[in-house]
Amino acid sequence: MTKRRFFSLLFSLLSLPVQAEVMVESYRPAFHIPRQPQLIHYQPLNQATQPWKLCAVYPHLKDSYWLSVNYGMVHHARQLGVKLKVLEAGGYPNLAQQQAQLQQCYHWQADAIILGAVDPKGYAGQLSQLVGDIPVFATINELDMADPDLQQTVVGKVGVDWSQMGRATGEFLARRHPAGSGIVNIAWLPGPKQRGGTHWVNQGFRQAVEGSDVRVVATLWADNSKELQRNLIQQLFAERQDIDYIVGGAVAAEVAISELRTMGKLQQIGIVSTYLSHGVYRGLLRGRVLFAPTDKMAQQAMLSVDQAVRYLDQRPMEHDLATIIEQLTPDHLPAQVISDSLSPAEFRPTFKISPAAEANE
Repeated sequence: MTKRRFFSLLFSLLSLPVQAEVMVESYRPAFHIPRQPQLIHYQPLNQATQPWKLCAVYPHLKDSYWLSVNYGMVHHARQLGVKLKVLEAGGYPNLAQQQAQLQQCYHWQADAIILGAVDPKGYAGQLSQLVGDIPVFATINELDMADPDLQQTVVGKVGVDWSQMGRATGEFLARRHPAGSGIVNIAWLPGPKQRGGTHWVNQGFRQAVEGSDVRVVATLWADNSKELQRNLIQQLFAERQDIDYIVGGAVAAEVAISELRTMGKLQQIGIVSTYLSHGVYRGLLRGRVLFAPTDKMAQQAMLSVDQAVRYLDQRPMEHDLATIIEQLTPDHLPAQVISDSLSPAEFRPTFKISPAAEANE
């Protein structure tokens, strides 16, 4: 590096606003089961040493959860001055599509790949065949880190324990309906079966309601699309009318608001979500949704980009991070938590960030 370039880089670093420190959980040793979290103060980077090429692969962009992930990555990539290419598989059933997209990242000659996997076991024994020697950073969704190939290929991970999201949701209902208070019937719509974090959400939820007066009387699975979730809710009420709560993923909760309004049952049936979205947030504001935990998806996305750049810059990094889950109700909606979770209303899906091109606009 020339002296002139060195001082130019130093000036740019000094002139950038300092990123706010955040409190997160770090797991040491990384990828170890059982996981033992340690609270740490995390200082995000302000600038990368060069415009690294990051390739991010999502399960889909069908709902505002992954839109908010997209926002968090795009926002931080712009701040750091790195390139970002985004691909989305179109849904959790599309493992072959996502595998092909990982190969697109390889042919694009990405410096690092950020992977929101459609299937925790979908890459066992073959991830390195798809990405070569490109380092992979798992984001949001679990990967089977017991697999030797993944242990060699995945160097970083950002994601909460999704069983804790399900447990928080179940505990909310169990507190409202403890044993002996009177049986309530729950329709449980957790999302795509055995995909993403749904397996762990289901496990945590069912453990939390054990011993309470909460009864799961219907369990319906489908991918996170409004059409499919609407079909499930219509099927549910065609088959039974004894439902006290609809509990499920954010898409199911959003659809439940409109369907119950149409049926005139918004006052009789409670709605609870296992995670946050823009529609769920509006429902919380209006008292239509009673509860939702948030794993602060925009913050997770920022951490994934930061983690990848730290690795490429050869700076100190935490290899296994999680955000702190916050429990939201109509009476508890902290502004900073919402900002760490949801993309701004005006944000639209963004698939390419190129600092050099943007600087010339």
